[in-house]
Amino acid sequence: MTEGATRRIAVVSAGLSKPSSTRMLADRIAAATVAELEAQGITAHVDTFELRDTAQDVTNNMLTGFPSPKLEEVIDTVTSADGLIVVTPVFTTSYSGLFKSFFDVIDNQALVDMPVVIGATAGTPRHSLVLDYAMRPLFTYLHAVVTPTGVFAASSDWGDAGDKVKTLGSRIERAAKELAPLVADSTRSSTVRDPFALDASFSPTGSYIID
Repeated sequence: MTEGATRRIAVVSAGLSKPSSTRMLADRIAAATVAELEAQGITAHVDTFELRDTAQDVTNNMLTGFPSPKLEEVIDTVTSADGLIVVTPVFTTSYSGLFKSFFDVIDNQALVDMPVVIGATAGTPRHSLVLDYAMRPLFTYLHAVVTPTGVFAASSDWGDAGDKVKTLGSRIERAAKELAPLVADSTRSSTVRDPFALDASFSPTGSYIID
């Protein structure tokens, strides 16, 4: 690890309102991760995206197969970051449709080995398992490196009625401590990518084998 190094962190928030508790949780995880990296002498640059700002672009991409310049910039920034923080509100016991649609339009190889912290918000703690039965499988399928600690925040966590033993602050700090070393070791943002490179699975002969 190089003293004075820099890393890039992308933050994706699927909150629909402003202000949004989902965005608040994403910001707190990002700030804690930046602090952990700074303690290691690493400067972190954070790019935060609220999916509500690209909702129509995501839908159009799903219909046409092509991203708009605005959405393409978001996707490029997210997929080339050294670490990713993703937070969604819980709708009908799972991540929001907009959140899922955004990751559906990203190449399913683009997040391989990406360090990721998952987070979710809901009105009640009863939805906290959404992290492990919905979000973690999604990013495992994409071959990302998901930190052991996900962060769930119920409405009560923002006041005095939250968990007094493992507070929201302590959970955020733990997730940040797990993400920071993965980001520090990452070289994703400094890797020069060939935009015309073919997928590793591509074969010019298809299934035909040449002896």
